[in-house]
Amino acid sequence: MVTFLSGGTGTPKLLDGAAAAFSPEETTVIANTGDDIELGGLFVSPDVDTLLFQGGGVLDRETWWGIDGDTHRTNTALADIASAGGLPEGPQYLPEDKQTAGRKISNWRRFSGTAEFMTIGDRDRAVHITRTSLLDEGLTLSEATGRLADAFGLEVDLLPMSDDPVASLIHTDDGLMHFQEYWVAHRGEPSVETVEFRGSSHAEPAPGVLDALEDTVVVGPSNPVTSIGPMLTLPGVPDTLSQSTVVAVSPFLGDDAFSGPAGDLMAAVNATPNTAGLATAYPFADAFVIDEDDDTAFDQPTIQTDIRIDSPEDAARVSRAVKDAIDLVD
Repeated sequence: MVTFLSGGTGTPKLLDGAAAAFSPEETTVIANTGDDIELGGLFVSPDVDTLLFQGGGVLDRETWWGIDGDTHRTNTALADIASAGGLPEGPQYLPEDKQTAGRKISNWRRFSGTAEFMTIGDRDRAVHITRTSLLDEGLTLSEATGRLADAFGLEVDLLPMSDDPVASLIHTDDGLMHFQEYWVAHRGEPSVETVEFRGSSHAEPAPGVLDALEDTVVVGPSNPVTSIGPMLTLPGVPDTLSQSTVVAVSPFLGDDAFSGPAGDLMAAVNATPNTAGLATAYPFADAFVIDEDDDTAFDQPTIQTDIRIDSPEDAARVSRAVKDAIDLVD
């Protein structure tokens, strides 16, 4: 049995070829939910959705989010209405007293749908409507995710990291903003001062998460701060990982992040913004998989390969390297 920690696009890209080394029926994926938001009344779970669409064979692999070939008529219509009505564009937080009203949700992740600052496809929106409705019917996020995983025919077990609300908030020189506002609306341009995982002190791991972490764990090449970091703030997770066999795949090619703002965010939390910083980010790691041209030296065993993933064949190569690393320390 093996468990992958996943967020953003790095780990999903690795999972594209994981079956070359790991049986899907014996694989669990734990997804980051720190990026979740409520947008226009709909509960959006981006890192869960990427895994749903990937497992269902409908993921847009050009963007690594959303559904391939999706239309965006509703999103376009929302922008047209806002423009015609003189309504504000860009991220608009609901009032502070509305942030935690109704469904239990963490402060600073509830947005107005006016002009909809995230581009949500029409088929993609159907997933959010279904998830929101299931939550409103009383299901937990884990239960709703299970229903959606069945609908998309996933072969792996998919778990959200928590049923409780956690919000990844970025403190910048332009003020406090949710990660989605920082990355999607502002394209990661504001200077980052620090990162906060609001709600994590009151959150618990979702059912099955700690049990899954007792198996061999693979930390994929996702952003160590906002994709993997929220999971590490949950009670019991670091302690369980310290007792398990853990292999971490570097999200860096040289000093450049595999994708996304990993470098800037690691620097903001006082971690070296390259492969060497993984020793700080993942002190529980028993082995690392890094790029063949990376000269970083760890105290732990290290496997080197070409870690660039542009195809399922690349993902299979890196997955086999992960298996080699596990065999060294398991």
